[in-house]
Amino acid sequence: MVVLSVMVIVLLIAVLAGYLFVVGSHLNRIAGNLEESRDLVHRVVANAEPIEAGLAHINRTGGVIAGALPLLYDMAEGIVVGVTPSTGPSERPPARPASGRRRSRLHDGVGYRLDQQAAATAANAATVATAVLDPAPVTARGSADPGQL
Repeated sequence: MVVLSVMVIVLLIAVLAGYLFVVGSHLNRIAGNLEESRDLVHRVVANAEPIEAGLAHINRTGGVIAGALPLLYDMAEGIVVGVTPSTGPSERPPARPASGRRRSRLHDGVGYRLDQQAAATAANAATVATAVLDPAPVTARGSADPGQL
């Protein structure tokens, strides 16, 4: 029984030694990370020192701007009230193209050209249609004389 007790104690000491070895290696790794973090913090502090000198000027300018914001807001309110129309919204007519009515490109696609003669023919057709619909005929001079047709 004594031999068994000695073996359990030796086994317990071996397990504790292994545990302490693992914990020691983790602590060494943490110590290395902390040292690296300390070096990074020192670099950040060194880089922030030149900024610290201009920080008072930046804060002073920010205070001036913050003090002027209510005045600027009041001025903007006055401008908006001054340019806002007092009447309600009005109906706008539909937008029209600036160049007038667009010509169709379908004629170009089939090779049709509207030249002077075609325009004259169209004008004559309009005159004939007017003469047919109007009981008083129109002569070449524009007078309405029923006996001259």
